[in-house]
Amino acid sequence: MAVFNADDLPTWLSYLESLHPVAIDMGLGRVTQVRDQMRLQPRFPVLTIGGTNGKGSVCAMLTQILVIAGYKVGTYTSPHLLHYNERIAINGQPVADDEIVASFRAIESARGSTSLSYFEFGTLAAMHQFIAQDVDVAIMEVGLGGRLDAVNIFEPTVAAVVSVGIDHQSYLGDTREKIALEKAGIYRSGLPALCADPQPPQTLLDVAAEIGADLGLIGRDFGYQMQIEGQQWSWWHRNGLRRHALPLPALRGQYQLNNACLALAVLDECHTQLPVTLGDIKRGLLEVEWPARFQVLPGRPTVVLDVAHNPHAALVLKSCLDSMSFHPKTHAVLGMMQDKDMVGVVRILADRVDCWYLAAPDLSRATPAGTLAKIILQIDPQAQIQTYDAVADAYQSACKSALEADRILVFGSFFTVAEVMVARGQAK
Repeated sequence: MAVFNADDLPTWLSYLESLHPVAIDMGLGRVTQVRDQMRLQPRFPVLTIGGTNGKGSVCAMLTQILVIAGYKVGTYTSPHLLHYNERIAINGQPVADDEIVASFRAIESARGSTSLSYFEFGTLAAMHQFIAQDVDVAIMEVGLGGRLDAVNIFEPTVAAVVSVGIDHQSYLGDTREKIALEKAGIYRSGLPALCADPQPPQTLLDVAAEIGADLGLIGRDFGYQMQIEGQQWSWWHRNGLRRHALPLPALRGQYQLNNACLALAVLDECHTQLPVTLGDIKRGLLEVEWPARFQVLPGRPTVVLDVAHNPHAALVLKSCLDSMSFHPKTHAVLGMMQDKDMVGVVRILADRVDCWYLAAPDLSRATPAGTLAKIILQIDPQAQIQTYDAVADAYQSACKSALEADRILVFGSFFTVAEVMVARGQAK
């Protein structure tokens, strides 16, 4: 069998997209086989972060705190916004093209006739890089579900589920109980298993009990309290540890306190291997960055970027919008993928939007703008809607229509936000 080889990352990515018969292939058999062939056995702590929403924010907070504490940190997240390299980072900085290509070559050489998906290739490449670059800790974000996600081939030191909502129903199930079964698949017997969902499904609790995981729940085993008129907060843990006078996370939105609370619980569970100080935590929370998670851009009119693409995230986005200062009108640039609950998302946000600007991102599985328009009109027959051939055109039209005091909301997909970032010249 001929081994593929190329010198540039874009060529490799095109190859990976066409390599496997399906884009998403749940199961660990093939990727485990290649892992073993490559002898990818990390000898550093692995922090595995799963959940429907909030995973990336928790990974970003953990990364920033641990980097400030002086550790060399490998972080694997997905999907990316602008560049594939964002998925594999060392100390918060994307790994260079040639380093990723070197990992892809090693995987291609080791896999033989074993077929791997795009995501599986990326997961192996991330760990290959972390081992090669001798990191002190790896933070691994679960891509989809947990139990059968490629990230789950690496044994976690701590496993955490941020939230359980309805998404990816065709793969994970159509109820929170079914989805929680998949999310809880990252838990391990006798090891810390955390959950920051305030109402975890019983199935998650049952899995943890059945395997004998050391389950920690927000509100019961760890949590937070607001202090000083909402400008500071304190964190507590069942073991008696308290951390006071913590700053609000730099990431916007009240929900980020939940994510920060979980990040601190993860750090507490591995404090003997990765000790951090209160000063490290405070600086990390103040300096953390994670683009397009209720990201409010400077200037007028106000522009908000958010990758919200399911009802759970839409509810959070709605709450964040309501916490902002008054804006006469909200102009929404929306583009979504066909496999998402478009009706659920639109129904939640319809009464917060005055004008809709619809377009399909440049992707085969994107929803046509006309289809989105029909969905919105079914929910709000009086809705003001304009459709466009490209997301950039929709955004430019919103900018022309919006007055200085208005706000422009861009949401619905990573791809939608990314195309607006490119249109704004934010792509480097």
